Amino acid sequence: MSGKADPRPAGDGSTSRTRLDRGRSALGPALELVHTGRAPTRAVLTAELGVTRATAGAVAAELEALGLIRVDARPAAAAGSQGRPSHKLAVADDGPVALAAQVHADGFRAALVGLGGRIVATAPGCEVVDADPAKVLASVVEAGAELLRETGRRCVGAGLAVPSAVAEPEGLALNPLHLAWPAGAPVRGIFAEQVRAAGIDGPAFAANDVNLAALAEHRHGAGRGARDLLCVATGHRGVGGALVLDGRLHRGSSGLALEVGHLTVHPEGRPCHCGSRGCLDVETDPLAFLTEAEREPGPEVSLLQQSIDLVRHHYDDPGVRTATETLIDRLGLGLAGLVNILNPDRIILGGLHRTLLDADPDRLRAVVADRSLWGQSGGVPILPCTLDHNSLVGAAELAWQPVLDDPLGALT
Repeated sequence: MSGKADPRPAGDGSTSRTRLDRGRSALGPALELVHTGRAPTRAVLTAELGVTRATAGAVAAELEALGLIRVDARPAAAAGSQGRPSHKLAVADDGPVALAAQVHADGFRAALVGLGGRIVATAPGCEVVDADPAKVLASVVEAGAELLRETGRRCVGAGLAVPSAVAEPEGLALNPLHLAWPAGAPVRGIFAEQVRAAGIDGPAFAANDVNLAALAEHRHGAGRGARDLLCVATGHRGVGGALVLDGRLHRGSSGLALEVGHLTVHPEGRPCHCGSRGCLDVETDPLAFLTEAEREPGPEVSLLQQSIDLVRHHYDDPGVRTATETLIDRLGLGLAGLVNILNPDRIILGGLHRTLLDADPDRLRAVVADRSLWGQSGGVPILPCTLDHNSLVGAAELAWQPVLDDPLGALT
């Protein structure tokens, strides 16, 4: 052994620099784990990231310094557990927010949404949607800007949910049929312009409302843990669908995948806007239900709310029960076709479809099983969506994604 001293001094920074670099590359994955509730403690975070306890601790500390998460100062063990206690992790209650906006046939709404999909504040919804998208989006952004002024929260960006297929990369609303907006309206560009004009920081995004509902449910609701998640929903008008694969929305080559509303489920049925007849879009939405039940739509509340109330409170009425069964059968045919093509491991239903499932789950599951190949092998779970305002939460997810990808770069 030579008497030459090691050129690296004790406590050399090379090891700490390596740990820091590794930790920073793990910031995004770590934040997503906390954001989706999959890392409630630092011990779980360590295991999920596959890093040392020291690295996981450094990652958690840096996310806390960015104001994104909270690390309990004192580690605690769950009741009845063994082993070393671990620090609890949670999203920061007073952290940044995303501005979320939604426009639908019966109005629009703005909200502020924090990490974890938590809605921090909402503005009163508007029930009148102008035929000019610029006017509508200016109003909803101003409502969001007012929320930001009232709360004093930092904003990471803005997301918009619309009841239309949104073509990429231009961000065009191709078929906003129930809004009286022109086909091909550049909604993302208009939204981004209004966000900038309101002095709101961060990027702006826009996407189809059911796509965003599926994304929110996959991260925070009934779809959590699914690998191939199919979501079908009818909101205020029409029917939409979405597929989430390995945590990412399947958008197709230009953002137009899963336009399930135009599957034919009743060939002799109602004429559809697409030129066909008997599409899911016009056979299983709220207007179709009210028509089938021979109820005249009223002006007091939305068509969606009228339909839901009718099923929940008047199911004993023979006309309402028959209408419910008719829509369940047609929805089941559509779902069976989608299952045969997509082979999802879970189906979630939103809007009126969730209420139909609640009314007679056995009937819907039987129709789908009878008309699809998987019915012979046990079936796929069909569950109701669980999040309130899931399209708003999903719109916020668009704005949060750059932060989840690179927290340090997005916030500094």
